[in-house]
Amino acid sequence: MTKQTALYAEHELLGASFTDFGGWQMPLKYRSELEEHHTVRRAAGLFDLSHMGEVWVTGPQAAEFLNYALVGNLAAIAVGKAKYSLICTEDGGVIDDLIVYRRADDRYLVVPNASNADTVAAALQERAANFDVTVEDVSETTALIAVQGPAAEAILLEIAATESRQLITDLKYYAAVEVELAGLQVLLARTGYTGEDGFELFISNPQATQLWKAVAAAGAQHQLAPCGLAARDSLRLEAGMPLYGNELGLDTNPFEAGLGGVVSLKKTENFVGRSVLEPLKEATLERKLVGLQGAGRRSARAGYDVVVDGSVVGTVTSGLPSPTLGYPVAMAYVRVELAEPGTEVQVDLRGKPEPFTVVATPFYRRQK
Repeated sequence: MTKQTALYAEHELLGASFTDFGGWQMPLKYRSELEEHHTVRRAAGLFDLSHMGEVWVTGPQAAEFLNYALVGNLAAIAVGKAKYSLICTEDGGVIDDLIVYRRADDRYLVVPNASNADTVAAALQERAANFDVTVEDVSETTALIAVQGPAAEAILLEIAATESRQLITDLKYYAAVEVELAGLQVLLARTGYTGEDGFELFISNPQATQLWKAVAAAGAQHQLAPCGLAARDSLRLEAGMPLYGNELGLDTNPFEAGLGGVVSLKKTENFVGRSVLEPLKEATLERKLVGLQGAGRRSARAGYDVVVDGSVVGTVTSGLPSPTLGYPVAMAYVRVELAEPGTEVQVDLRGKPEPFTVVATPFYRRQK
């Protein structure tokens, strides 16, 4: 049985089309996904991300534990900051990519993806056995709302308490702070998955509807609109951000996914997967994740073959026509010798080869 977020009734009132994602009934779109995509690029979009996981890790060994459980150096994060990281298997496969917020010296918030929230929480519980820490999964009681787009800050300032306004304007990227919005206490993070400036708002389920309505009302004069998962996917692909299950999985390692920099080999902890991942830093990879730009109008899709001279040399992981750029973009794993930007390849679009060029990602980069 699929789960519903605390905001499900709001989505119904707004006429959302729903889809099952990670075991949750989530808004796919409210209007045209193309319109929603452009709204985020030009103004701001309002997203329900309450299907994401939230796991608190607390205790005197919290930093040491996370340095063992995850591949990054979480002990090096300053209080108030955040870090993108990965949790891997012993053999180096990616269980999930996630964001970790340090809220105090001995208190961290780990945010895994919706489809992996239970798996990550269970893995952290298991790995915590020899550490003086508490792992608490609060995913079922926590709502997460995102405001993404160039007008995001202005919208939040409309509903911020006077003493919170400076905290919002001073908040840096990949950082979080406690603020008061619409009379509610909110953990506000300046992070996102769209390539735009934006914020993610953590709040308890019973207060989610009040916060959603307050943001929507404040955003009306800024052309804010609710947006669903379809627009979120096209936005993240333009921004070159990986999606678990497409670019990342148990059969991929961080280095071939272009995430070798996330793996900290300088930290002293013998983190899970280190014995396999450390040699990969200097090893010659067989394949690499690249960006592809189409020369025509037809788009590559996940699972399509990348070919050169009729031979399969890789597989598309994500692809669509870019609403912002006006041409097809995709990400794909290709043989490492073909990963250099400028390399010409083809994608087999149901029996018809279409020309694509390997390009650097992100495809889209916002103007600061």
